[in-house]
Amino acid sequence: MSSSTIDAKPAKTVNQPLPWSLWWRQIRAIFRLEIEKNFLSRRSILLYLLALIPIGPLVLLAPFTPPGNEWQDFAQYNMIFAIYYGGLILRTVVFFGCAWIFMNLFRGDMIDRSLHFYFLSPVRREVLVAGKYLSGLVTSIILFTGTTIVAMLLLYLPHFPAESSRYFLDGQGLGQLLTYAGITVLACIGYGAFFLVVGLFFRNPIIPAIVLYGWEWLNFLMPPLLKKISVIHYLQSLTPVPVSEGPFAVVAEPTPAWIAVPSLILVTALVLIIASRRIRHMEIRYGGD
Repeated sequence: MSSSTIDAKPAKTVNQPLPWSLWWRQIRAIFRLEIEKNFLSRRSILLYLLALIPIGPLVLLAPFTPPGNEWQDFAQYNMIFAIYYGGLILRTVVFFGCAWIFMNLFRGDMIDRSLHFYFLSPVRREVLVAGKYLSGLVTSIILFTGTTIVAMLLLYLPHFPAESSRYFLDGQGLGQLLTYAGITVLACIGYGAFFLVVGLFFRNPIIPAIVLYGWEWLNFLMPPLLKKISVIHYLQSLTPVPVSEGPFAVVAEPTPAWIAVPSLILVTALVLIIASRRIRHMEIRYGGD
């Protein structure tokens, strides 16, 4: 196909105020279409592989207890999982998983040359953003909270079954498990919005994704004010087991949960507003992709 631009501006009637009930029906229709693509398309294979990365090593370790004093002491498992979660699940699997899901919500349709069908339909583009974002959010939450829960149970139960049962049923285990799952949900909310915008603004979203990844990983070296301009700072502030960031880390006070959670949600809402404004003026150039 030769390089071409498709003028897919909405009809004038779409810009007129519509009842909320109609918007909600349209969002649900878009959500159903997108959720099927997110879980059943060829691109979803990478998501499943990412979600299995933290589980694989724990499955291999389940039949035996690794050498080392920390693995023989049940009290150390809190710290082991906190390190495992923060380094592998949160900073790597959730980050790149959200990047893959949300950047492809629009870029994937551009590559498949199917986005113009949405643009030619009588749907407000803000409604399209909402439906696609919700589909990506549900997909990421199901996959990565599932990974978080399974990984924590696989770490504890095979090595100390009796102690772990008491820990999760009568102790702090269930509360910590729900906290980690909640942090994963917030990570999907925050990273998802940012990567949705990256997919809309950049023809090659890989470079800004790598820049954001470096910013999140080097957050421990930044002064306290710059630490707050990141998603990872607010997520780490919510972790039930604090982890040392090393001797070179710049110490900063964790942000209280009553500030961290609303701040993250507020920033996410602002980013989605930016995405909605951007898509109003978006034109499709299939030949350039």
